[in-house]
Amino acid sequence: MGNAFDGIVDRFLLSSSEFERRLRAVRAEQWCWPTPCTEWNVRQLVNHVTRGNLNYVALVHGGSAADFLRLRDADALGSDPVAAYADSVRQCAEAFSRPGALLELLDYPLGRVTGEQALAVRTTDNTVHAWDLARAVDGDETLDSDLVTWVNASLTDIYADLSETPTAPDTTHRFFAAPDTSALARAASAQTQLLHRMGRSPAAAT
Repeated sequence: MGNAFDGIVDRFLLSSSEFERRLRAVRAEQWCWPTPCTEWNVRQLVNHVTRGNLNYVALVHGGSAADFLRLRDADALGSDPVAAYADSVRQCAEAFSRPGALLELLDYPLGRVTGEQALAVRTTDNTVHAWDLARAVDGDETLDSDLVTWVNASLTDIYADLSETPTAPDTTHRFFAAPDTSALARAASAQTQLLHRMGRSPAAAT
């Protein structure tokens, strides 16, 4: 069986394009609209993802977990959120494409992980937040099916040995929403199952 993290840079880029497609459709009046992440409006959600990319770049370059947490909410968007986001994606892909970067041990806030596992966490985060953004601005909520299939199949590997995971109900959930523990219909789609596991409650199966 192959490594769950094979091709992870390409998967990161795919998840990033999923997010960017929704981001480019955000209208001026929508930046202050609420999102499924109740602590963030649209701008704050986009900043979270953009800043997250930059914080992962810093980890690859030897940054500390303390710096990651200190900068977690710092503004990364400036006056051009779309350009800032696209640049953060480019920087992150370049950093993790550097020879040896995927095998380095990084000082991630939830525990030391390899670069490839860290980027898998980032990829999963971006995938779910693409849906959050779509739901917030009434955009296309259908995620790339191959990406959804990979995340669903790889969750155990993605969050292995971390001090918190989004799929465990008994952790602090400082970083991830608690999973939705309500019953799902037997015919629920793979996307609905993923969103359910990641603490989202879409109104209907997608």
